[in-house]
Amino acid sequence: METNELQAIVEGLLFAAGDEGMTKKQLAEIIEEDPKTIEEILQQLKENYDQSSRGISLMQSKAFFHLTTKPEHSAYFQRLKDAPHSSRLSQAALEALAIIAYQQPITRTEVEEIRGVKSERPIQTLINRSLIEERGRKEGSGRAILYGTTTDFLTYFGLTSIDELPPLPEGAEQLDMEDEADLFFESFQETFDDSSEPS
Repeated sequence: METNELQAIVEGLLFAAGDEGMTKKQLAEIIEEDPKTIEEILQQLKENYDQSSRGISLMQSKAFFHLTTKPEHSAYFQRLKDAPHSSRLSQAALEALAIIAYQQPITRTEVEEIRGVKSERPIQTLINRSLIEERGRKEGSGRAILYGTTTDFLTYFGLTSIDELPPLPEGAEQLDMEDEADLFFESFQETFDDSSEPS
């Protein structure tokens, strides 16, 4: 495989991995290349990104590699964060937030069981936005982290109490996982849309 193509594939995989990042071993297994080749590709990407004309960097945290923005551009990212259009959450984050709001305290695994997909990135987004927080650990093996909503969550959605969330229809607990996720999202989407309207 050509070097340019390998660089493009590694770059794409790191972008798709997001905050989780990837190790050289994971990249090597997915691309079916030897780790030494992957190491060379990562070094080439890092040198490329370090040029002043590029807006992202390749960072390593322990064994994991991540694509990140450059700190010297932080003022512009703050403007993006403060811009009105950036306040909207992705559908994945909204779905995870809806489930956590109605079922708190709840673990990431339990959220994933309801959504039917991995939810680590949406949950991390919600933590970064201070909409959810850790609420201790679940009893039993593994001691999984429990999540619940924050005061910022109430402020964000114009609520004074979690009790102001729209009630779920009777019998919701008897729905299967897919229907339950749809129900959570539809109920919560209505609240989110109302809170997003200009005042």
